[in-house]
This record gives sequence, structure tokens and C-alpha cells, in this order.
Amino acid sequence: MKATLVGMIAGMGMLAATAGFAGPPQLKPANPQPSGLKSGLSVSYAYPIDVKTLSAARSALNEGAKRGKPLKGLNYADTRQGEKALTSKKEHAVAARIKGYVKFDAPGIYEIEMFTNDGLDMTIGGQKVGYLDERSPCGSAGMKRVEVPQAGWYALSATYFQRLGTSCLQMEMGKQGSKRKQVSNGIFGH
Repeated sequence: MKATLVGMIAGMGMLAATAGFAGPPQLKPANPQPSGLKSGLSVSYAYPIDVKTLSAARSALNEGAKRGKPLKGLNYADTRQGEKALTSKKEHAVAARIKGYVKFDAPGIYEIEMFTNDGLDMTIGGQKVGYLDERSPCGSAGMKRVEVPQAGWYALSATYFQRLGTSCLQMEMGKQGSKRKQVSNGIFGH
């Protein structure tokens, strides 16, 4: 009995140690790799009366999203009062569904940080890289470390919303150990 208990405790310790040494989540490259992409990201918009959560944004998009002018990338700095959100037709109460690809030139461990005003749920290569389900000024949705197994295109999908005031949507990225920088619009395609 005592030996069994000691064995179970040792096994749980090994499991905990293994989990502690697990690397960052690995992105899945697009398969097949796309060709002939247009630059930027495709986007569809909905304009609900009010939007305070990602769930409300998704509902509005499912009820009647309309294709918008593609995003040039993910470098939409904090706007001034009265400026439109992203490429939408409005400055307030905007929900967006963003789709496309991001290109990584080399494999490695990358640190990705998304900045948003207001909410954002973004995945790249099947892994969540940005999540914020609240209304807030332009700020970080958290830094995420991911493993890119090979150079190439990776699918990007996001739900975004902006309620009142100003808006922003930006992406900073860098290889682990180097400084994160605002990404170039040239790494996106749709």
C-alpha cells in the first residue's frame, strides 16, 4: 500500500515536471500552402445597435455581415474621435470577422502581442494568439509565445468589436529573445 502511494506521488511529480517543460503551442501551417494571394486580410462587418462582448459581435456577424474593404494588415493605430474603425463605414458599434493568412519567413519560437480597442479573439495556425472580451482603451490583449515549425503561410481568423470612443487593432511580433516590433502589412494575404 505504502509503495503504491509513493509510486503514485512520484508519477504525479514526473507528470507535473513534464508539463512544466512543455514548449509553446505549435502553429499548423496552411495545407495546402495558398498561392496567388492578394495582399491584406479579408473582412466582413456588421453594425449592431450596441456591442459589448465577443458573443454579441459574433451574433451580429452571423445575422448579417457585409464584406468590407480589405484590411491592409494589422497596423491600425488608436484613432481620434470620429474616425472610422478599421475599414468600416462607422466609428462606433462595429463588429468584424477577419480572415486570411500570415507568412512566417523562418521556423522558430515567436512572441506575438495583439493590441485592441475593444474586443478581440484571434487565432493563427489553429492557436489563440489574442483574446480580450471586454471594452477597453487601446491596450494589450496579452503576449503569446508560439512555435512556428516551418516557413510559410498560416491561416488567421479573428472576431473583433469596437463599441464607443476610439479604435485600434495592431500586431507586434518577434522571434524569442529579440524585441517585438509592429509587423509589416506585407506579411498578410487573403
